[in-house]
Amino acid sequence: MDYQQLKREIIEYAQTIGIDKIGFASTDPFTELKNRLIRQKELNYQSGFEEPDIEKRTNPALLFDKPQSIISIAVAYPSKMKEHVRGGKGERRGLFARASWGEDYHLVLRKRLHLLEQFILEKYPEARCKSMVDTGELSDRAVAERAGIGWSGKNCAIITPEFGSFVYLGEMITNIPFEPDTPMEDQCGSCTKCLDACPTGALVQGGQINAKICISYLTQTKDTLPEQYRSVIGNRLYGCDTCQVVCPYNRGVDFHFHKELEPEAEIAKPLLKPILHLSNRKFKEKFGHVAGAWRGKKPIQRNAIIALGHFKDETALPDLEKTMNDERPVIRSTTAWALSKIGGEQAKQILVQAKLTEKDPDVKKEIDQALAVIKS
Repeated sequence: MDYQQLKREIIEYAQTIGIDKIGFASTDPFTELKNRLIRQKELNYQSGFEEPDIEKRTNPALLFDKPQSIISIAVAYPSKMKEHVRGGKGERRGLFARASWGEDYHLVLRKRLHLLEQFILEKYPEARCKSMVDTGELSDRAVAERAGIGWSGKNCAIITPEFGSFVYLGEMITNIPFEPDTPMEDQCGSCTKCLDACPTGALVQGGQINAKICISYLTQTKDTLPEQYRSVIGNRLYGCDTCQVVCPYNRGVDFHFHKELEPEAEIAKPLLKPILHLSNRKFKEKFGHVAGAWRGKKPIQRNAIIALGHFKDETALPDLEKTMNDERPVIRSTTAWALSKIGGEQAKQILVQAKLTEKDPDVKKEIDQALAVIKS
């Protein structure tokens, strides 16, 4: 088999199925990544969403029998909306991060990787392949860096010369000994814009993140958020783009190559108040096709309440009066905080009434704190 010819054919085919960049990497253990992950674990910086077994994350041979190479792919996504919607008094809107615009990227990339697998098997029936996107054991970024897709920026994102960091990543382990591509040199230099702009200081230093205080992580948790992070979340419903937006390599970058990744304005930037009253079924109907819905409606509703408090939206008081009676303690305690931010006699009365029947000690504490804030 002429593996060099097969590699060229794969690169050509990839362009026809919506893969914007492709690279090839060795299957050597990711030793440097392993050391970083061990350090992350020691510092308690892991989010808990990642594969817990560091050996599996860094050694392809534990995932695949006799791996010979890894194919890395990148698909560019838009950074700006073509269709604009504006919020205003009484019609405040939340925001999903760009990684949740359009169809769920996990599904989009898996389809492309499946097509790529089929193409490879047609050309080389003895091929074996294992593909993964984001939720697999390997680090998409580490593979992409080794495969020459881009360099790992100080914001912990892969930055490509062509598309900035607005790319989705996926990879495929194979038993085919493709010649590896050359990794790129780091081009961040002395720039620290992403570190300086991070709202919570989650970017501890270039290339190291405390995932537990990253807004992208915080917006996906299901518990009551620590008070110090509620105000900085603002109107974000899912994810955070700050460290990407400020990056000089993303200036003017906006690609609209793929119809399924185009944002629907009313989904990417939805009205806040209607979110509070969605049933599980209605939530899935409206948001189920986007990546930001993977944790269900509870985090999104909690974040919507925080956003209404952030906007001090008095028109939301009737809606918040209902959520103050929600069966979920997280929603009630977050509502109490939002009411304290809005303030005024009506907000105070909602809290006073809620306190009469509240049994959860944590929610009671939030109500007392909220009343104290309004009184002061």
